[in-house]
Amino acid sequence: MAKQKKELKEKAIEVTLWEAANKLRGSVEPSEYKHVVLGLIFLKFASDKFEEHRAKLIAEGKDKYLEMAEFYNMNNVFFLEETSRWNFLIKKSKQNDIALLIDTALHTIEKNNKALKGALPDNYFSRLGLDITKLASLLDTINDIDTTKDPKQDVVGKVYEYFLSKFALAEGKGKGEFYTPKTIVNLIAEMIEPYKGIIYDPACGSGGMFVQSIKFIEAHHGNKKEISIYGQEYTKTTYKLAKMNLAIRGISANLGEKDADTFADDQHKDLKADYIMANPPFNQKRLACSNRTNRRPTLERL
Repeated sequence: MAKQKKELKEKAIEVTLWEAANKLRGSVEPSEYKHVVLGLIFLKFASDKFEEHRAKLIAEGKDKYLEMAEFYNMNNVFFLEETSRWNFLIKKSKQNDIALLIDTALHTIEKNNKALKGALPDNYFSRLGLDITKLASLLDTINDIDTTKDPKQDVVGKVYEYFLSKFALAEGKGKGEFYTPKTIVNLIAEMIEPYKGIIYDPACGSGGMFVQSIKFIEAHHGNKKEISIYGQEYTKTTYKLAKMNLAIRGISANLGEKDADTFADDQHKDLKADYIMANPPFNQKRLACSNRTNRRPTLERL
């Protein structure tokens, strides 16, 4: 009974967030506002982790290191300047310039953390001209989530997974461009059993294959340190989604220096992989190399 109540509570968080996000619909297409919502969730998570580690440094009497990025990065925590922290933004959430403040916060975080290069939304909030009232409401909803309360439950990871699937359904037939249904991803991971070595996805979408590979290893008591992840993604916004999706889960991956066509601009020319994880273009009626979603090669175990 207790477990059931906990699952219902987690589901309520996801549903509540989705309802808040849906208020942005109308002037903003799903293909656009998913980056707004997921960007904010990432920002809340990064800030919660930062504050948690900051409190730890204070407890250890290391106050002089509080504003030194190295003492966060060495513990896989992103360093945030004051204007990039969630508490700063939530206090100003009702201001007319909140969209600009959020864009600036995301830009600053990316600039200060090399692992996030090319990962975060770029001027989405200012460019889209979002309704300030609706944006403030979304910020308030996300503010109620304690992303670090129970690390074992992976609350943020579940929210991300839920949102990616919901956005995929909302966008219709092009959903395979950034999201592969969880059942298919699970099947592929179970088939190739990626316990150790190099995993490569030449058209990685939002990184679902990588996430499930790590979950497979954890479920079978394997060692995540024995896996190296490489991938590539053609669409710029999807490339950003993948980097954010992996970052919130603490998964290290090399997705290339930029978003690029695997055939025309291979980002890993000398790579020799132990596993190639990729799904067929299940959402397409015919194959044509001119279309991004048709460039996913068939599953192969080397």
